[in-house]
Amino acid sequence: MRRKAGLVLLAFAVFFTALSPLMRFYAFPRLAKIPPSQYQEMVLEVKPATLIDYGTMQPKKVDKLTIVQTLKGNVEESEKIEKRVGKDVVVWDALVHVVGPDGKMVSQIPERYIFDAHSQEPVHAKGEMVDDRPVKRQGIEFKWPFLTEKRDYEYYDARSDTTAPIHYKGTRDFRGVEVYYFEQTVPWTEVEVPNTLPVKGITPDSVRKTGTKFWYTTVRKFWVEPTTGAPVYGEEIHKEEMRGGTLLEGSGRDKVTAFAGHAKIREDYIDYTVDLVKSQRTLVLLLTSYLPWGFLGLGAALLTLALVLEARGRRPGEPEPESAPEPEPVNA
Repeated sequence: MRRKAGLVLLAFAVFFTALSPLMRFYAFPRLAKIPPSQYQEMVLEVKPATLIDYGTMQPKKVDKLTIVQTLKGNVEESEKIEKRVGKDVVVWDALVHVVGPDGKMVSQIPERYIFDAHSQEPVHAKGEMVDDRPVKRQGIEFKWPFLTEKRDYEYYDARSDTTAPIHYKGTRDFRGVEVYYFEQTVPWTEVEVPNTLPVKGITPDSVRKTGTKFWYTTVRKFWVEPTTGAPVYGEEIHKEEMRGGTLLEGSGRDKVTAFAGHAKIREDYIDYTVDLVKSQRTLVLLLTSYLPWGFLGLGAALLTLALVLEARGRRPGEPEPESAPEPEPVNA
């Protein structure tokens, strides 16, 4: 009976020991993915900021700008693309909406980002765009891969439609969460005129006809939780200029600041993001650490118990008591 129990325990020990690496290296890459229906909203503030006054074509200081960034999963489009490419795909319809201190729109840029649900690598498909212009991204955007590494990544900049390294700058503590700090500088680059401008009568085509160009530079900073690859905080030091052309003739300058400021995530959204990332981190650790190591420990314990039972089964039994000698017959 002990031998049978030992064999059963041995079989379970082998099963759980084999399940440990399968959970980490087979199940995790397939189960960990971004849900296609995810919705996320982030609010950043710029205090103070510089904006162009289109009436005088002069820059002016304002107390605050509010930037609302939304990411909305488009399930219908992701299912269509998945059928064509044969893998899990996420489609994010993003919008960056900038509001001035008077509550009026300053600018807005829509974007469609299509990427692999597991690796976060871009997937090129019809509909990929920035500000209604078709693009072909290279590198990550918005989110890092699961189990982010301490290295530089290629990061896509939507405003300039360029890709450049975003550099790993070290490990830090952000409100009790260990994060990797990344930074990217986009040098002065000529960019497209935004399709949506805040002044009636001024259109992208009318700006282009004047010969005036838009130029842009930014320093982008992210604090990324490495297990989930999700940023818990971000900042951007952003500057745009209008240069040359007849549009600036009345300003007396050959270039003028169109927008400048240091954007930071609003405090209430920081707390919300940190709590959300902590909960997601637990789910990822379940697949990468807790279950694999737990199965390995359980397999070792079952193996030890099976060996103990086997050893006891092989130990010789106690000697049987000697029987009393039969009485000999007595001769008469």
